[in-house]
Amino acid sequence: RDRSAMGAVMIPMMKDKGYDLDYAVNVTTHASLTGALMPTSHNMIIYTLAAGGTVSAGALIPAGIIPAILLMVCCLIAAYYVAVKRGYPVGVFPGWPEVVRTFVAALPGLLVVVIILTGILSGVFTATESASVAVTYSILLTFFIYRTMTWPNFLKAAAKAVKTTGVVLLLIGVSTMFQYLMGLYEVAELMGSFLKAISTNPIMIFLMINILLFILGTFMDMAATILICTPIFLPVAMEAGMHPVQFGIVILLNCALGLNTPPVGTTQFVGCAIAGISVGQVMRTILPFYGALLATLLLVTYVPAFSLTLPRLLGVITG
Repeated sequence: RDRSAMGAVMIPMMKDKGYDLDYAVNVTTHASLTGALMPTSHNMIIYTLAAGGTVSAGALIPAGIIPAILLMVCCLIAAYYVAVKRGYPVGVFPGWPEVVRTFVAALPGLLVVVIILTGILSGVFTATESASVAVTYSILLTFFIYRTMTWPNFLKAAAKAVKTTGVVLLLIGVSTMFQYLMGLYEVAELMGSFLKAISTNPIMIFLMINILLFILGTFMDMAATILICTPIFLPVAMEAGMHPVQFGIVILLNCALGLNTPPVGTTQFVGCAIAGISVGQVMRTILPFYGALLATLLLVTYVPAFSLTLPRLLGVITG
């Protein structure tokens, strides 16, 4: 939902401001990946189930906040570097009165986030149902409050949403087929045995786990990767000294990295579909943003404090 919603708004806006489409796609798609680490990421819940009671959702949710901020900062640095290198125009601060006026005008729209989070956390509706609630609220808002939506525009937006959703569902279908083949030939189990046999050095074990998770994440859906790989790699990581909460953030980051990498690369395909450009155009300029993701992954992997400090301060984990 993040990549489709953000991209549909930000990519055309950035194009109008004079930014290249490949840059706009890279900025929006990489920024959307922070959603995998922030409350209330449904993939965190999937990991807690796959971990078999080793990790609680109450511990994993705060563990993702600092890594998400770290990822955001790294992406900001990458975006700034590319913007300066290409000589993009510098924005002008409009002044605080204009900021306040714009915020007040946008407040009804911002309530979508409040409605979704409040509804999910209170148990009124599930994370999936929150999408339909948000769409219904947004339709009512644009028709009757902002009065910016017309029936022709609504039908056009609906058709575009169907097209984007079709691309995503096709990719998920292909990754599900691959998931079935992996389970049939017990590939994940073989990888777990391979890791234990090749090295007992924690640094090497964590590096190999990251490489394997990244490779799997490029072919498989995020939920499928978590469900298949957690029971295999979590015991190996814990034996090497990694906390299960930290491993949860590591696997989420690897899956996020996979979402931006062909051949599946769901996030990139969605961004390119919205922008109307090829994946090849985006991949030629992706290196600074990819570097931001890799830097975040390595820091979270080898510096446990990034993922464990906040849960420890809140008292939801010990040790």
